[in-house]
Amino acid sequence: MYKAIVFAGTTEGYALCEFLAENRVSVYACAATEYGGSLLQENEFLHVSAGRLKTEDMEELFRKENPEIVLDATHPYAAEVTKNIRTACESAGVLYQRILRPEGEKNSEAIYVESTEEAAAFLSGTEGNIFLTTGSKELAKFTGIPDYKERLFARVLSIPSVIRSCAELGIEGKHLIGMQGPFSAEINEAMLRQFQCSYLVTKDTGLAGGFPEKMEACQRCGVTPVIIGRPLKEEGLSLQDARVFLSKMFGFTLSQKISLVGIGMGAEKTLTLEGKKALNAAELLIGAKRMTEAVQKPGQMVLHEYRSEKIVEYIREHPKYRTVAIALSGDVGFYSGAKKLIDQLDGNVEVICGISSVVYFMSKIGLSWDDAKIVSAHGRNCNLISLIRHNPKVFSILGTEDGVAVLASRLVYYGMGDVTLYVGENLSYENEKIFHDKAANLTEYRGDALSVVTACNEKATPMSAVHGISDGEFLRGKAPMTKEEVRTVSLSKLRLSEDSVCYDVGAGTGSVSVEMALRAWMGQVYAIEKKEDALAILKENKKKFAVDNLAIIPGVAPEAMTELPAPTHAFIGGSSGNMQDIINLLLEKNPKVRIVINCITLETVTEAMNAIRDFGLEDVDIVQLAAARSKSIGRYHMMMGENPIYIISCSGRGEEIR
Repeated sequence: MYKAIVFAGTTEGYALCEFLAENRVSVYACAATEYGGSLLQENEFLHVSAGRLKTEDMEELFRKENPEIVLDATHPYAAEVTKNIRTACESAGVLYQRILRPEGEKNSEAIYVESTEEAAAFLSGTEGNIFLTTGSKELAKFTGIPDYKERLFARVLSIPSVIRSCAELGIEGKHLIGMQGPFSAEINEAMLRQFQCSYLVTKDTGLAGGFPEKMEACQRCGVTPVIIGRPLKEEGLSLQDARVFLSKMFGFTLSQKISLVGIGMGAEKTLTLEGKKALNAAELLIGAKRMTEAVQKPGQMVLHEYRSEKIVEYIREHPKYRTVAIALSGDVGFYSGAKKLIDQLDGNVEVICGISSVVYFMSKIGLSWDDAKIVSAHGRNCNLISLIRHNPKVFSILGTEDGVAVLASRLVYYGMGDVTLYVGENLSYENEKIFHDKAANLTEYRGDALSVVTACNEKATPMSAVHGISDGEFLRGKAPMTKEEVRTVSLSKLRLSEDSVCYDVGAGTGSVSVEMALRAWMGQVYAIEKKEDALAILKENKKKFAVDNLAIIPGVAPEAMTELPAPTHAFIGGSSGNMQDIINLLLEKNPKVRIVINCITLETVTEAMNAIRDFGLEDVDIVQLAAARSKSIGRYHMMMGENPIYIISCSGRGEEIR
C-alpha cells in the first residue's frame, strides 16, 4: 500500500517523489521509460516502476494500491497521458492532483504556433538552418520541410533506439546531436553558432525544462525562436505549492535550505564555483537588485530586498521554497549583512564565502594586504584620518559619490596631502575604474558610490601602545593643561574602549581630548570649553595630532552638553562650580556613564564628593597624585614639585547605554 502514486515524467515529478520519500511518505513512482525510471533511486519509501500504462492499467494499479492521492507530474505536452490519468482516477475514486510547470515569459521576437504541424508549415516557407529541441517523437513531422536533411539539426536523448529512429528519417551524422540536458545558455549558444542556425524550435517547457536558457541563447545569437504552444490550458499546483499542500495532507513540517552566498564584487566572473552552484539551485533568490541581476537565472523567483528583518519575514511566510539563496556583496565575513541574518535565522543557514573587495582590489593594484589596516566607512563611523596617520597602508570601503573627495580634503587639512590614494570603482564590472593619485589632487573628485580606496602613507607614525604623550608635544599658549603624569593616570581610570563616546568637560588646551581621541579611534570625543584663547589652542592641537573624531564644543557646561549624544565616558577637568548639574546631565544621558574628575582645590573635592553621595555613584576610587620634575641648575638637578591633584573615578548605577 502506497500513500501516493506519482507519474514522474518531469523534473518536478522526480523532485516530488524524492520530497515525499524524504519525509517518510511511501511513494509509487511511474516512469514511462526505463531511462526515466533510472533517474530515481529506490529506497525504503520509494518504489519505481518503468513502462507505459494504458487507462485500464492505471485504474487497476489505483484499485490495488488504494493511494490517498495521485500526482500527475507528466510533461505539459503529454496531453493524452494526462487525460488517461484523470479518467482512471475518476473510475477508481482516487484523489487526482495535477502538477504544473509554469510557462516561460512571452518573447516579443518569437514566432508562436499551436502545434508541431504548424511549426513545420511555417519553417517550410523560410530559409536558413533549423535547430530542433523538441525531441524525437515528432521529428517525422519536420521531414516535409524542403531540404530538411541539410537544414535540420536535431538534439535528442542519447538512447540507441532514439538514435536509430532519427537515422531512419535521414537525420544523422553532424545533423544529429545525442545529449542529455539540462543545457546552459552557453551550450545552446555554442550549438546555434556551430550549425549557423537561423531558427530554434522548442516547446514552452518552463524553467525546469531549460526554456529560459534557450531564449537567452537565441537573443545572444540573433536566432528566431519558434515556440509550440501547450496543447491544454490546465489548472493545478506548482512544485512549490504542491509541497505545502502535501505537507499539510500528510502532516509533516517543511524544511528549507537557506544559503548566504558571497557573490564577490557583483559580476558573475567573481563568483566561486560553490557560490554559483548554490545560486543556480535556489528556487528563491533574495538580495538587492544590483546583486540579484548579476547572478539570477532566467525565470528564477527573485525578491529584491536587503533589510534582514524583511528577508527573514518573507522566508518564513513562504515555506514552499525549499532552497533559498541570499546574495550578499563581497565576502559574507567581510563587513557583510550575513551576521544579522545568521542571528535572525537562528543559525539555520549554510554560509558560502565569496571573494572580498580587499583581496580583489589589492591584487589589481599589485599590493599585498597582509600588512594593511582594513576597515569600512560605508554606513558606519570610521576614523580614517587617524588610521592613515598611523598606518602606512589602509584599505577602506567607501559608500558615497564624494567619498574620495571628502577623504582627500580631510587629509589635506591635516597636512597629509602627499598621501597616495588608490581608488577602485565598480570593481569586476565592465565599467571598472582603477587609478591612483595624491590626495591633494583629488579634493574635487566625484566618482561612483560603489568604490573602495587604499591609502599609502610613507610618513606614517605608529601609535604608541600606551597613553602618555609628552607635554612638550602639545601647543600650550596661556590655557591650562593637564600634565602628562596626571593625564596618564586619569585616562587609565577612565577605562576607554576603542569605540567610546567621550566628553572632556573644561578641555583647556585639549591634551586629554587628544589622547582620548587617539585611544577611542572608532568612537567620538567632545571637548567642551568656554574660553576663547583655549578654544583656539584646542583647534590647533586637534589639527596637529590629526584627531578627526574630536569635536570642539564652545560654551559652558552643562548647557553646552545638552544636544550632544549620550556619553560612555566623561572627564571633568573644570566645572566652573557646576559639578552637580554636570554630573546630573551625564547620568540623564547615560545612567551607567564612567566619570573621572580632576580636582586641584579642596572645594572642588567637596563638590565632587557631595555629587557622588547625592547621585549614589558606585565603584568610587580616589587617588591623590603629587608629582615632581627635575630642573637643571648648573651641574645639579633639583626636583620641583607640581600641585597635588585629586583623581576621583566613579560610575553610575543604571543600565549602560552603548
